[in-house]
Amino acid sequence: MISKEFVQEIPKTDLHVHLDGSLRISTLIELARAQNVKLPSYTEEGLLEQVFKIHYQNLPEYLQGFGFTCAVMQDPESLERISYELAMDNAAEGVRYLEVRFAPQLHINENVDMETVLVSVNKGMERARKELNGNLGDPDIPPFEYGIIACSLRFFVRQLSPYYARFMDAHAFSRSKEIYALASQELARAVVEIRDRSGIPVVGLDLAGAEAGYPAGDHIAAYQYAHKNFMKKTVHAGEAYGAESIFQAITDLHADRIGHGYQLFDRAAITDPEIKDPDDYIAKLSEFIADRRITIEVCLTSNMQTNPDLHDIRKHTFQEMINRDLSVTLCTDNRLVSRTTVIDEILLALNNFSITPSRLRDIIIYGFKRSFFPGTYTEKRRYVHEVIDYYQKVCAKYEGAH
Repeated sequence: MISKEFVQEIPKTDLHVHLDGSLRISTLIELARAQNVKLPSYTEEGLLEQVFKIHYQNLPEYLQGFGFTCAVMQDPESLERISYELAMDNAAEGVRYLEVRFAPQLHINENVDMETVLVSVNKGMERARKELNGNLGDPDIPPFEYGIIACSLRFFVRQLSPYYARFMDAHAFSRSKEIYALASQELARAVVEIRDRSGIPVVGLDLAGAEAGYPAGDHIAAYQYAHKNFMKKTVHAGEAYGAESIFQAITDLHADRIGHGYQLFDRAAITDPEIKDPDDYIAKLSEFIADRRITIEVCLTSNMQTNPDLHDIRKHTFQEMINRDLSVTLCTDNRLVSRTTVIDEILLALNNFSITPSRLRDIIIYGFKRSFFPGTYTEKRRYVHEVIDYYQKVCAKYEGAH
C-alpha cells in the first residue's frame, strides 16, 4: 500500500499547470478588493460554491473562473506575487520541478508589455527558488527548479484582453484564422527574443484553446519558428478532439509533449474518411508516441470536470496509456479551478488504476526526464540523477512502498 506520506515525500513535478488557474483563493479575494474587481462573492466559501466548484456542467462553466483570475493579474506586482505563491505552494507538497504556463497576451495592457509580464512572473518564481534552495535542510533533497511555458491560443475574441483587441484591429482585413495564426507567430518570435536577450527561462511554447474547428495545423509557422530556435514544444491535444488532433500536433508542430491526450483511444472521434481502420490508426499512433517517448501530460481531475460524459474516473484512458507503455506524467492543469494538487492527482491515480510501485516510480521520473529543463543536457542529467537517488532514499525509508 502506497501511503499519502510516501507520496508527499517523493520528489515530484508538475509540467502542466496554468498560472491563471492556480491562484490562492485568498489572494484572488485580496487583490480583487484592492483593485476594485467585481467578484460574485468576496468569501472563500462563496467563491467555492459559485465559481470554483468540485463539479462543472460543461467547459464554458469551467472556464468562467478565468475571467475573474485574469482580471487581477494585470500589473507586475500581482503577477510576481501569484507566481511566487504558486512555487511555494508546490514546494510545500514536495514538487521539486515546476513548469508554469500562461498566455502573456492576456496580461498585456497600456501599462504592461510582453517582456514586463514575463519578467514579473520570472521574478516571483526566482524569488521562491532562492528562498527554497537556501533552506533545503536535507542536503540530499534536489533543489527546486522551474521553467516558463508561453501559451498561444487556437481561438480568441477581442474581449479577452486589450492586447487581442488591438491585434484584431491591426488586422481588420484578415480572416479570423489568419489572425489567430499571426498572433501565435508574434508570440513565438517575442518569447524567443526575450529568452535570448534576458535569460528568462522561457523553455517552451504551448497551444491551448478549443480544438474542434481550430486545428493545430493553422499554427505551423509559429511552431516552426520555435523549432528552428531550439524551443521545446507542447500542445493541448486530445482533450476534446481525437487521435487526428494528436497526430497533427506531433507531426506538423513537432510536439515534444502532449497536453491531456484523453481522447487518444476514442475511435468514434476519428472523422477523416481516408482512415479506413480507426483501430489500426490508433494502434500505430500509440506505438509512434511510445517509441519516441512523447510524454502525455495527464490531468485526471480536470478531464473529469470538462468532459461531462466521464462520470467514473476509472473509465479515464489513463489505464490504457499505462497498458500501452506510454510515457505519462500526472499534472494538475488548474489548482484553483479544479481544486486539486499534485498529491491529490497522484493519489487519485493510485486509488483508481492499476499502478505498481515500479510504475509509479517511472511516472514520477518521466516528469523530470521529459521536462523542458532550462539548463544544459549535462546539467539536466545530473539533476535527474539527484532526483532518482532521493526517490530511492525515500523508498528505503518507507520500505514496502517501492
